[in-house]
Amino acid sequence: MLRHPCLAIAVLLSIAGGMLAPALADDAADQAELAKKTLNPVANLISLPLQFNYDRGIGPTDDGKKYVVNIQPVIPISIGPDWNVISRTILPLVDQDDILPDGEADASGIGDTTQSFFFSPKKPTAQGWIWGAGPVLLLPTASDDDLGGEKWGLGPTAVALKQEHGFTYGILANHIWSVAGDSDRSDISATFLQPFFSYTTKTFTSFTINTESTYDWEDDQWSVPVNFLVSQILKIGPQPVSLQAGPRYWAESPDTGPEGWGFRFTFTLLFPK
Repeated sequence: MLRHPCLAIAVLLSIAGGMLAPALADDAADQAELAKKTLNPVANLISLPLQFNYDRGIGPTDDGKKYVVNIQPVIPISIGPDWNVISRTILPLVDQDDILPDGEADASGIGDTTQSFFFSPKKPTAQGWIWGAGPVLLLPTASDDDLGGEKWGLGPTAVALKQEHGFTYGILANHIWSVAGDSDRSDISATFLQPFFSYTTKTFTSFTINTESTYDWEDDQWSVPVNFLVSQILKIGPQPVSLQAGPRYWAESPDTGPEGWGFRFTFTLLFPK
């Protein structure tokens, strides 16, 4: 079923883009600004991304598969004439199979939630940089022991990016330490690094490459998926949306982590002011 998902999604995006092009042409300037905001993690834009991820080659026998739908609401809150607080939540819905030969790790349900708050100036710097910084929290919301770490976590997070001539580039990072939780479970000390580079065309199509690398300081291990993504701004009636799809390649992972190629598809509802 997932042998050629990227080709299928690319065809659907092309067809949808052709069908909806007249609607977009009526407000091209607004759509161009919206396309830029979807690539900015601290944009003043309410959005609701629903992100589907598929990975395989998991577990000691490399037979495991994992399907994750991340519900990721983004809500900017004004705290004065010059600053916003951007709330970014990641709530994963997980289904994993064949992780262990005896099936003990097979599970479906909610994973642990990551909650970030970025304090961000409303205007870029004189050099054009957009930035934000604040706390990140790990909440032990997993519905099954195999889907979470049963630990509360806390740490700093920050993002910096620049947008010019159709290009968006920057980095988002955080570090989480476990501060409470089940003493029988492993402590958490993990650094997350997400450098990203995108180009947006005049038809509001964006081509993105990024990594979502995590270094586990407790086990001295890297996890490095590289994502190759194409996204398109469209309208469903009056409702602007973003569709994004593409493959991911695991350049590095723990011995029992994902291997080879995976896939991502994201449907995002956009609510511009």
